[in-house]
Amino acid sequence: MAKTSRKSTAAIHIGIGEKDRAAIAAGLSKLLADTYTLYLTTHNFHWNVTGPMFNSLHDMFMQQYTELWNAVDPIAERIRSLGHVAPGSYAQYGKLSSVPDAPAAPPKAMEMVRILVQGHEAVARTARELFPLVEQASDEPTADLLTQRLTVHEQTAWMLRSILEE
Repeated sequence: MAKTSRKSTAAIHIGIGEKDRAAIAAGLSKLLADTYTLYLTTHNFHWNVTGPMFNSLHDMFMQQYTELWNAVDPIAERIRSLGHVAPGSYAQYGKLSSVPDAPAAPPKAMEMVRILVQGHEAVARTARELFPLVEQASDEPTADLLTQRLTVHEQTAWMLRSILEE
């Protein structure tokens, strides 16, 4: 008796062609990798921050990593809704992410803030780069997701930059 494949053969007919769905899923995979990498860095900094601003930065970083953690699932689920597999390994994220990994040794508090500003700006750029394709494909759910993510990353970068001002 021959084994049968469990691969779904159901076609996806959501009004976005396969080529566009694949390209959007690839862009969202980069956004997912960026978001997860920034989540890890932010959580690392939450654990390892020291200095006179410990309490405020420790609490701020917790709020930020919690928001990032809550963002990864909707991004991954949108990739799945488009009919593609969401990346989910450190190796995949390392290849896809434009956000560098956290330094091996924890930096000083203000350097942590600078690194997080750069990370949020990088994620915003990744999200923004996907907009032309999403708009061309009339993919409103992805456009909405990107708008939400851009709002968070731009606002968080601004708040972090404000800490760096003298």
